[in-house]
Amino acid sequence: MKEAFKTSIGGQALIEGVMMRGPETSAMAVRKPDGEIDVEFWTTKSPKAWYRKTPFVRGVFNMADSMILGYKCLMKSAEKAGMDEEEPTKFELWLTDKLSKSVYSVISGIAMVLGVLLAIGLFMVLPTFLAGLVNHWLPATAFTRTILEGVIKIGVFLVYLSLVSRMKDIRRVFEYHGAEHKTIACYEAGKKLTVENIRPMLRFHPRCGTSFIFIVLIVSILSFAFITWSNMVIRILLKILLLPVVIGIAYEIIKFAGRHDNAFTRFISAPGMWLQRLTTFEPDDSQIEVAIESMLPCIPQENGADEW
Repeated sequence: MKEAFKTSIGGQALIEGVMMRGPETSAMAVRKPDGEIDVEFWTTKSPKAWYRKTPFVRGVFNMADSMILGYKCLMKSAEKAGMDEEEPTKFELWLTDKLSKSVYSVISGIAMVLGVLLAIGLFMVLPTFLAGLVNHWLPATAFTRTILEGVIKIGVFLVYLSLVSRMKDIRRVFEYHGAEHKTIACYEAGKKLTVENIRPMLRFHPRCGTSFIFIVLIVSILSFAFITWSNMVIRILLKILLLPVVIGIAYEIIKFAGRHDNAFTRFISAPGMWLQRLTTFEPDDSQIEVAIESMLPCIPQENGADEW
């Protein structure tokens, strides 16, 4: 037992596992098909460049770094969990032969590209297109059109989360997401990391990526209000150009909300915390065990070295 505090350690749910990132060490733990927990850890690269530390600039670079690391860990967890043990099809073998890479590397690369295109299509192209249709029949100002696009974007996001959370494999990942949050909450509460102590903890956390995405959506609505062009292509291109600005602002908001606990931060965190009901589920004891194994190597030797 020790005094409660806020830690800078953060994590990500993987396939049958959890990745944690501490100030000195990062680690990932995955439950293998034989039931054994595989733990891998490495030294965390501390940001030294000015653009990784400067407020409103660091957000886009830190987010890109987290996404790249998270994607690599996700793919590695799939291999360790045994998802690449299925017999490859003739098409997969042909891809391997032509590209001189493993089947899983090829498929994961294609999946990443398709994922980016899907995100742009769902959250930029589709809302802009639908708002344009409405604007054709019910002409509105640039500001009200932006609000309409934002409402559609949030609606698409909610529907998307509701649908994917019903998928069996994704639900397993969301259960590990809950285990990750509960483990961090237990550690921040100053309690020993045991299954018994972690089980009753809340599965919602203000620094969650789900909360960050929701804040990005809100900030984008306000930022895109300054785009007055009605041409759909121009609007989409301008939104893509403004995205680093939106991410930079949202990043500072989520950091502030994670560092403070008052009426204002609870207010701005509330929608994201509510959304986590769709992206986190209650884990079982075996999943909590995996989260503990990923957390332990990340706790620094020196007390307070990981304070937020």
